[in-house]
Amino acid sequence: MKGKLIIFSAPSGSGKSTIVNWLMQNHAELNLYFSISCTSRQPRGTERHGVEYFFITPEEFRLKIDNDEFLEYEEVYQDRFYGTLKKQVECQRNAGQNVVFDVDVKGGVKIKKYYGDDAISIFIQPPSIEELRQRLVGRGTDTPEAIESRLAKASYELTFADQFDHIIVNDDLDKAKAETLQLLQTFI
Repeated sequence: MKGKLIIFSAPSGSGKSTIVNWLMQNHAELNLYFSISCTSRQPRGTERHGVEYFFITPEEFRLKIDNDEFLEYEEVYQDRFYGTLKKQVECQRNAGQNVVFDVDVKGGVKIKKYYGDDAISIFIQPPSIEELRQRLVGRGTDTPEAIESRLAKASYELTFADQFDHIIVNDDLDKAKAETLQLLQTFI
């Protein structure tokens, strides 16, 4: 049986990664697997080609763009691309994997448009920008300037929420996990 497609998007600090990782670690019955993206950056640490990412050159990435091989892609910095290959997603689906996309809001909208009802799109939303500020400050990993930049980006990303099938407001992590799990159990 062909796998299902599950799209997650959220502003940084909303709890998306926490929820997705919890689902993958605690709910093996859902048969969830991350989509393996493509990037033009070099591997970091112990990353391996075909496991965390497919590592290719910027020139190879541009050729794949020209050949319409991506569901979505973005040039984050000059010559630093990230994208989701159509062929890879189909390979994972045909293997029966339920493919999880952890993507930015624009990528999430594009993937949902491409797959329609074969995909579910979930937007994880912070309860407020002020709560998001407190979470980002609490992490202790960003400068005040970086936090302001993330908050500005989050405000922009929140304008995309209504383009997703479901919005989960993460004002209580356990409740957000339970709501997300229920959505996936019903969808799968």
